[in-house]
Amino acid sequence: MTIIKRWAFKLVRFFYSLKDEDLQWQTANQEQLLKLKHERAMAEKALEIALKNKSVLLAHEISLLEVKNEAELMMLKTQCKQDIKDYKQYLASLDQLKQSIQLSYAHLPVAVAFTIHHHAKQLLNKMWEADDLETKMRFEMQLLKFMTTVHEDARLNLEETSDEKLPQRTLNLIQSLTVSDH
Repeated sequence: MTIIKRWAFKLVRFFYSLKDEDLQWQTANQEQLLKLKHERAMAEKALEIALKNKSVLLAHEISLLEVKNEAELMMLKTQCKQDIKDYKQYLASLDQLKQSIQLSYAHLPVAVAFTIHHHAKQLLNKMWEADDLETKMRFEMQLLKFMTTVHEDARLNLEETSDEKLPQRTLNLIQSLTVSDH
């Protein structure tokens, strides 16, 4: 049993010596440990402040983006409403064009006026649906040329300066535009 007691005593002494060394190291380095704890606390506090500042900054930027997006949305809605109004006016103008053709060429079948009207409406829709400005402008110029030709044919027929009993220039233009589309 004495061997076991001696062995246990050595083991206890060993643990105490380890604790003693640790205590001596803690005592010797206490000032440095306190300094490190203090620096760590200061760094955590600085990080917390920086995160709060970033959070406030991000909240401000988000608020600005929301206001900007809301303004852009309102502008887009206004623009769309104006576009719809313009489109309706174009359609009304095309209806007047159809009536003008029917009055100027009363002897023609109604289908001719509807065909001319339909072609003008197709040009309008192509213009309206064009994605890029260049294409939109090309279709707008075609529509303008077409409507001018139709009015000129109707005017000449009413003045009876034309020997033609058909809106020949208009029909030729429809044919040329139809051929160029294919």
